[in-house]
Amino acid sequence: MRVHNVRSGRFVAALLAAGATAAFTAAPATATPATSSGLNVNDVNRHLVALQRIAERNDGTRASGTPGYQASVDYVAGKLRRAGYEVSTPDFDFTKYQLDSVELAVAGSPVEAGAMEYSPATPDGGVRAPLSVTPVDDSTGCQAADYEGKDVTGTITLIKRGACTFAKKQRIAAEHGAEAAVIYNNVEGALNGTLGGGDAGVIPTASVSKAVGAELVAKEGESASLTLDATFDEITTENVIAETRTGRKDNVVMAGAHLDSVDEGAGINDNGTGSAALLETALEMGGSPDVNNAVRFAWWGAEESGLIGSTKYVNGLTFEQQLDIAMYLNFDMIGSPNAGYFTYDGDDSDGVGAGPGPYGSAQIERDFTEAMKRQGVEVEGTDFNGRSDYGQFIAVGIPAGGLFTGAGGIKTEAQAAKWGGEAGAAYDPNYHEAADDLGNVDRTALIRNTRAMADVVTHYGETTEEVNGMRSRAERAQARSMAMARPMSAATHTESHGHSCQLPLK
Repeated sequence: MRVHNVRSGRFVAALLAAGATAAFTAAPATATPATSSGLNVNDVNRHLVALQRIAERNDGTRASGTPGYQASVDYVAGKLRRAGYEVSTPDFDFTKYQLDSVELAVAGSPVEAGAMEYSPATPDGGVRAPLSVTPVDDSTGCQAADYEGKDVTGTITLIKRGACTFAKKQRIAAEHGAEAAVIYNNVEGALNGTLGGGDAGVIPTASVSKAVGAELVAKEGESASLTLDATFDEITTENVIAETRTGRKDNVVMAGAHLDSVDEGAGINDNGTGSAALLETALEMGGSPDVNNAVRFAWWGAEESGLIGSTKYVNGLTFEQQLDIAMYLNFDMIGSPNAGYFTYDGDDSDGVGAGPGPYGSAQIERDFTEAMKRQGVEVEGTDFNGRSDYGQFIAVGIPAGGLFTGAGGIKTEAQAAKWGGEAGAAYDPNYHEAADDLGNVDRTALIRNTRAMADVVTHYGETTEEVNGMRSRAERAQARSMAMARPMSAATHTESHGHSCQLPLK
């Protein structure tokens, strides 16, 4: 049953009825969650089935610039228009990267390697040079000081992942004379990453696993060769933007998920799960809900090519249009098969990586934490590392947050004890692989995250006061109660100066 034209409080109650808010223990990754009235795992799963079938009818992919992506856009936009939303599909151009082949060898032996997306191709005949190792510290390869006392001129330099973007690592290596770079993972598993598109790629840049990286560190000074063939094509693709017809247009709650897959497969966890959950949340809300703040939903194109769709969208807004956006909520991979439960670390309480988000991000983190806690799930923080569509929003000062169940990182023993699943294994072993299909989703994690999404989005549709720095209604009510309890002279003083009058910012 769809629920339209309702106050957000009643909408959330419908979504989370029949025990949805009751605490329950973490289920194994294969368990199927009980359904309830309102939001139903089967409704969300139906959208995943649609995306899988779209991929299968279009050469197995939904990557931006392909017929599979266009069919995905048509599916989502059609559903939203029928639900009464104001829908647009603004197009944009981008350079699509196609890797044809990559070969890496060290000391005459071939090495299993990939390539960073948007890596420049090597010259004819490849790059042949000694292997150097960028010194490992807390910011390996992220600042010029990391190369003090180390000469990498004319080498293929090996750099450990972490602390900054892949693009920055290879650019600084190039500035110090490196002919090419090889970035190795800091967690188990293959390394799939991007240099970010445009002219970010300066030197040919390969990628290897943590285990391979450890082997190569011991081979510093040996001869190495890298041959990388790639092409760059100019592509036009689309975002999908849908906004409620009701609510304030100058204090918009924005929520988004990327709709595109990688070229290799259907992308059902990455990011069919975020797209499907966002779509069902929007359909349940309807195009004309009784909310104070307009809600704007976005499905981004070309995320897998370097966050292109979301970046173009934000950069295309004037400062005043950016100011109209109260916050941005991001949902990228929320049904990983060996799921973790993460929310973006808006207050930087973990002290890891990039630091806190813009003002208001800490409150968003707390609200998602509480929404998951009501379902009996204890979340952990995940860093704003710039690898998803929140990136450009926080770059212009818009507070952000969201949910994430993990990609190629490894689940710890403590996390497996807390959440279930397999310790020592990737959250999603099929990340960016052809096997990211309908069988690659933990439906328990998917429905829990979808319920938390609906809870938080609809709450902010009612009020964004705490995110915007305003006192909450409860705090204002308490202040009024305290003012009424003061001696008459003080109350009269307050009243005569107008200090008791506040215009709440919803």
